[in-house]
Amino acid sequence: MSYLENLAYPEPRYHGDKGEVNATFRPAGTPPDITSPGGSTHYLATHESTGGEFGLYRADLAPRSAGAKPHFHKAMSESFYILSGELALFNGEKWITGREGDFLYVPVGGLHAFKNESDEPTSMLMLFSPGAPREEYFERVAEMAQRGREELKDFRIRHDSYFVEDFEPGAEQEGTK
Repeated sequence: MSYLENLAYPEPRYHGDKGEVNATFRPAGTPPDITSPGGSTHYLATHESTGGEFGLYRADLAPRSAGAKPHFHKAMSESFYILSGELALFNGEKWITGREGDFLYVPVGGLHAFKNESDEPTSMLMLFSPGAPREEYFERVAEMAQRGREELKDFRIRHDSYFVEDFEPGAEQEGTK
């Protein structure tokens, strides 16, 4: 294998000469940050803790959990890594079954969705890059869904989540019924 002479690394952002003690450790037994009948979410690395570089979350979905319908993001990519179980993943074109060890990368603007169609729980990592403050989204999306279509749409857009169903013809009229 040959290696390039002039590798294109990002510009340095740390300018010290000795390094710092600033790592963060989260033990495996840490309780989830959010729990609901459909599963739980662990905040492994947030927008705040990474300085906006990335966001990493572990989502554990109960059997037959709805997940997220088709949507895209304008400001961030999203990646999925299946830790256990099976997860139905929409790659913008078709639904595929992700299993332990499978990975799906969705670039900025890429349509995607996920749901647990199996009778077993599933666990996955979700990586957002760059990191966005997703915690409020995870914590309030169920509440916002109860408030009506337009309020939910506004909430989703504020959190860089553009759901296909929010922009279908007639979507505004349905929310007023």
